[in-house]
Amino acid sequence: MPSTIPSAPAACALPLAANTLCIRRNRVASGGWGALIGLLGGLIGLGGAEFRLPVLVMAFRLPTLEAVILNKAMSLVVVAAALVFRGGSIPFATLLGHADVALNLLAGSLFGAWWAAGHALTMSGRRLNQAVMALLAGLALLVLIEAWAGIGTPGAPLLADPGPRNAAGVLAGFAIGVVAALLGVAGGELLIPTIVLLFGVDIKLAGSLSLLVSLPTMVVGFARYRSSATFAVVVRERLLFRWMAAGSVVGAGIGGLLLGFVPTGYLVSALGVILLLSAVKTYRHAH
Repeated sequence: MPSTIPSAPAACALPLAANTLCIRRNRVASGGWGALIGLLGGLIGLGGAEFRLPVLVMAFRLPTLEAVILNKAMSLVVVAAALVFRGGSIPFATLLGHADVALNLLAGSLFGAWWAAGHALTMSGRRLNQAVMALLAGLALLVLIEAWAGIGTPGAPLLADPGPRNAAGVLAGFAIGVVAALLGVAGGELLIPTIVLLFGVDIKLAGSLSLLVSLPTMVVGFARYRSSATFAVVVRERLLFRWMAAGSVVGAGIGGLLLGFVPTGYLVSALGVILLLSAVKTYRHAH
C-alpha cells in the first residue's frame, strides 16, 4: 500500500490509552488509513479488508492473528453499512427473490468459516503468516484476472442442472468461508464472480447478494475467535478499531459516489499489483 499516511509511532505499540499524543496520532493514522482503504475499496466494489490487513500488520505492528481478528471486526461494520447503503439501488425485496443463491453459498461458507477460524487459533505464527501471504497473493491474482477478463457480464448459469450447481455452490461457499476467516475479510472478490458465473446473476445484484452471504459468515468466524485470549485486541485497540472502521465506512461511501467518474479498469489492475506486493511485504514484516 502507498505510505502517504504516517504509521503509528513506536510508542503506540503499547495500549492506545498510554498517552494523549499516542491517542491523537493513532486517531489521525487510523482514520486516514481507513478512509484511504475504504475509498479504494468503494471504487472497485470491495470492502477494502484485503488492503487493511497488511496495514494493520506493517503500519500498526500488530501480530498476524490479532490483525486478522481486528480486521474481521472492522469488516463486520463496513459490510453492515454497505448493505444499508446499497438498499437504495437494490431493494431488499429483490434480494429475497434470490435468497436461494445466498442460502446455497451459506450452507458451505458458515462451516468453512468456523473450521478455518478454529485452525487459525492453533496454527503456529509461521504457518499462519505463510497461509495469509498465500491467500493475499491469490486474491491479488484473482483481482487482476477479473480486471483483465472483464468478469461481470450476466449470462446462463455455469451448470444448468440444479443438483450439481447447488453442490458446487456449497463447495465454493466452504472455500470462501475459509478465506474470509483466515484473512478477516468479507470475501466479495470471491463471492461476486462465483455468483455471476455459477448462478448467472447480474454483477450489481451479485454485489448485494455477496454482502448477505458475507455478514453471517463473518459473524460465525468472529464468534469462533472469541474463545481465544487474542480476541482481547478488539478491546485493547478499541480506538484504532473505531477510527479505522469509521474512516473505512466514510471512504467506502465516497468511493461509491465516485464510481461513475473514475475509470476503474486501470485502477483495479493497479490495486491488484499493490495487493500482491503487500502480501510479500506483510510476510517479510511478520518475520
